Amino acid sequence: MQLNELKSNPGSHKRRMRVGRGIGSGKGKTCGRGGKGFEGGQTPIHRRLPKRGFTNHMRHEYETVNLGALQKAFDAKTLDAGATVDLAALKQAGLVRKNGTEVKLLGKGTLTAKVTLQVDFASEAAKAAVEKAGGNLVIPA
Repeated sequence: MQLNELKSNPGSHKRRMRVGRGIGSGKGKTCGRGGKGFEGGQTPIHRRLPKRGFTNHMRHEYETVNLGALQKAFDAKTLDAGATVDLAALKQAGLVRKNGTEVKLLGKGTLTAKVTLQVDFASEAAKAAVEKAGGNLVIPA
């Protein structure tokens, strides 16, 4: 056997496909790669989850302070009962968050200190409890 007589076995070698050579070749235009499209992508979670409920962007937010928390602050001497208790004093005592802008007084707990409170809103029970203790409640109109 000579080198020039060597041959590969029948069917072991196949010619490569020439792609992009027209529609008649069987692999024209996109060369077997398909069109563009978004196949295989994952739908984002905000599109998979249903939309539920309603968010009111005009909502009026305020901080709440209970009468019992005020009395604890007076007993612990973090608030001065003789001075007017307003938003700045409540922030300094830690009863209201630093970024709070308006305060509502609620009637949970008991108040025994005679104090002048300046808040934006107050419940009826809180108004009655402050007046019963001999204090004064100032609510701007």
